[in-house]
Amino acid sequence: MMTITKGLRALTLAAALAAGTASAAYAADPMVGGAPMMASKNIVQNASQAKNLTTLVAAVKEAGLVDTLEGAGPFTVFAPTNAAFDKLPKATVEALMKPDMKADLKKVLTYHVVAGKVDAAELAKEIKAGGGSYNMKTVEGGTLTAKMDGDKIAIIDEKGGGAIVETPDVFQSNGVVHVIDGVLMPK
Repeated sequence: MMTITKGLRALTLAAALAAGTASAAYAADPMVGGAPMMASKNIVQNASQAKNLTTLVAAVKEAGLVDTLEGAGPFTVFAPTNAAFDKLPKATVEALMKPDMKADLKKVLTYHVVAGKVDAAELAKEIKAGGGSYNMKTVEGGTLTAKMDGDKIAIIDEKGGGAIVETPDVFQSNGVVHVIDGVLMPK
């Protein structure tokens, strides 16, 4: 028996293929960090299962953002992998994880969150409509810019740094996560 969720996903896939926008389609419960990301679970529940998001989860806990990201949302989260955090100077990550740096850590993390549910198809549509870029207001108050990088989506921060979306459209009960290969930094 097909569940309602799987039925809706099949309809979304069929509609995306019919419209020629296969990027709008997504796999049921995609794998991230060796774990299935269940659409019925929230952002924190899923991220806590992914082996490649342990640094992000630890930072979310340290910043006191667990309750927020377990909330109703919806949220769009650009989630840096452990490898993304490893690209930063070790001293930077260690400093941000100290209790007296909680405000700074919270600022960096909320810079990775956009209110609402913006999937990859919507990002691509807005990039095209914007003549090659799409600006998004973050929960932190800054701006992220989405652009196409070949057939992938790049997210550019206000300092000119950026990340590539490695795994788009990881749908959650309270939003969508796009796994990225870099840490985005606010001004």
